[in-house]
Amino acid sequence: MKAIQIQADKSLTWQDVADPAPPQAHQIAIKVHATAINRADLMQRLGMYPPPPGASDILGLECAGEVSAVGKGVSRWKPGDKVCALLSGGGFAETVVCHADHALPVPAGFSFQQAAALPEVFATAWSNIYMLGNTQPGQKVLLHAGASGVGTAAIQLCKQFGNPVFVTVGEQAKLDRCLELGAAAGHLRHDGDFTEVVKTWAGKDGVATILDPVGGNYLEQNLKCLGTDGRLVIIGLMGGRSAELDLGRLLIKRIQVIGSTLRSRDNESKAHIISQLNNKVWPLFTQGKLNPVIDRQYPIEQANAAFDVVDQNKTTGKVILNLAH
Repeated sequence: MKAIQIQADKSLTWQDVADPAPPQAHQIAIKVHATAINRADLMQRLGMYPPPPGASDILGLECAGEVSAVGKGVSRWKPGDKVCALLSGGGFAETVVCHADHALPVPAGFSFQQAAALPEVFATAWSNIYMLGNTQPGQKVLLHAGASGVGTAAIQLCKQFGNPVFVTVGEQAKLDRCLELGAAAGHLRHDGDFTEVVKTWAGKDGVATILDPVGGNYLEQNLKCLGTDGRLVIIGLMGGRSAELDLGRLLIKRIQVIGSTLRSRDNESKAHIISQLNNKVWPLFTQGKLNPVIDRQYPIEQANAAFDVVDQNKTTGKVILNLAH
């Protein structure tokens, strides 16, 4: 088969590689029609985010396509089924093998490209805001990088589940798009500290949950925005991995600071997230209440150009890579 390979100069090439092993028990093989770029792919390309043990070293954390084979014990899927899947790696290839319980049906009426934009970002947003963050109806949420793939998914989820959202973004056009998707208000990060504007918006109860892919110097501002029993879920370190922590504020407000990654979770944990998505989120796609946000698409042979656009933060939502069969 063909797959994206990382060269010594960090460029990406679409070339022949060995086929993956046939699916084992509880696994499926997927003929990939479309995949999507995530920030973790950029980090892995640079050698900063190796795949977890046992995962494919090929880039790609999600895909959409057709089931081509099933392993023993798989009853939900059969060859020919249209699925999208959450992956630990291997999505930038013509065929990928994954756990059967990490796949979801392509929503009715969706293209493979639309479906490829769903698994990673909606799994990240749902698991961190509603599972780890335990966000309750009516509670306010602060989202950093609101125009990212995760951000645009989170805005839509919060709108559907009754949680007003404040976003921080890098430019006005991105803020306008976030407001269109359902955000209540926002702040341009180049305008400086967001603390006071968020506190004014949130009112006396403060923000209940913060989803933060930035880390670094956002920590202190985040803690000031949270109300009593608030939760800060950190999912990335784009702003750095070190910051001062006011433990007194943590104690007084009973704040929880939670670190979270999705890729390294075990099969059972991921299957639990996918099950919740299937039951609580996926019906909203067929009802037209949730939609993928796709900025642009490239043939997978043009992966270098696609990565450059994502790396330069020029996008809102997802960038899709298409495979020709």
